Amino acid sequence: MEPDFSALDDYLDEANLDGYALEDDASSSDLYYLSGFGAPDPFFGVYTPEQTGLLVSSLEYGRAKKESRADVVKRHSDYDAREKMEEYGEELAHQKLLAEFLADLGVDSLAVNGQFPLSTADGLREEGLEVTPDRDGIVRDIRAVKTDEEVDHVRTAQRANEAAMARAEELVAEATVDDDGVLRRPDGEALTSEFVKQEIEITLIRHDCSLDETIVACGADAADPHDRGSGPLRANEFVIVDIFPRDKASKYHSDMTRTFLKGDASETQLEWYEVTDEARRAALDAVEPGVTGADVNQAVVDVYQEAGYPTVFTDPDTETGFIHSTGHGVGLDVHESPSVSLNGEELEPGHVITIEPGLYDPDVGGVRIEDIVVVTEEGYENLVDYPVELVVD
Repeated sequence: MEPDFSALDDYLDEANLDGYALEDDASSSDLYYLSGFGAPDPFFGVYTPEQTGLLVSSLEYGRAKKESRADVVKRHSDYDAREKMEEYGEELAHQKLLAEFLADLGVDSLAVNGQFPLSTADGLREEGLEVTPDRDGIVRDIRAVKTDEEVDHVRTAQRANEAAMARAEELVAEATVDDDGVLRRPDGEALTSEFVKQEIEITLIRHDCSLDETIVACGADAADPHDRGSGPLRANEFVIVDIFPRDKASKYHSDMTRTFLKGDASETQLEWYEVTDEARRAALDAVEPGVTGADVNQAVVDVYQEAGYPTVFTDPDTETGFIHSTGHGVGLDVHESPSVSLNGEELEPGHVITIEPGLYDPDVGGVRIEDIVVVTEEGYENLVDYPVELVVD
């Protein structure tokens, strides 16, 4: 994939800066996006309109030359790192190493993102370089607008997501209910949140995806939107399943939530589910280029408010009802720009966002329904091909 960095070129030109630098490890999606490379230990990358350079350890040198999009790849030993460390000590040697590398690239001034190490920035300034914080998040904004290839990466992760969700639903469907209301697996063991999450992860591995964790939360656990869930699942209670895998090959994520219920749903539970699905559809109807994430979020707030449910946007202190934003961008990070919330920016074709309204109250539990869509020239494309149904027989 060859990203379009023309907006970054314009940013550097307007700021009269030579380059854009990052120092981080594989956890930095900005660094990966700029260089096409990730490593478990921190490394240094700098983008200029003419070339991209990487400075890595000898351990990563061969892989960086093979895998990255960098025009220049150097290792620490190219700048006598060991000798510098003996002469200056680790921190001072590091800043001199970077200064020499930047000089080779013709960089005297650079922008850095908000996660750039303060000690490195100060060290480069001591070496006579101009270091300017990027307060606009220019790389973040570039990443937010996905190419067709990136959308396909998300779509691939979503197909794996759906297979994992189907496995979770299958486990709930095949479970029996004991006299205490606990769901039981065919082997008689309790069906637990932990077991369902394990089966989700196994399914994702088989689809070449990974995830750090997922949510399978039942009953009162489901009333906390980010409670991962634990213990036995129970009949007649909401079970929120929220899966956000990362495709191993592309490193792009997907994100989808469904809420299930085994047994008999109460009138309140049915009403919660129906109004949340109405809010989801209202938000989807609002998605198109030119509207803001705030507009889409308001569509959800309006549905809940009209139905008489509190939201944090009408009552910032509420602890029940709709207590989070409508959605967020998805890509190399599972949470990235743009925001679909109170201050959400204008949506553009290529933005990949979630729509995930929900209601929460410990006395009832929680319900959330989440789709992932890409904004198109005409409106949006829903990347999810999975039914929206509550009761699992």
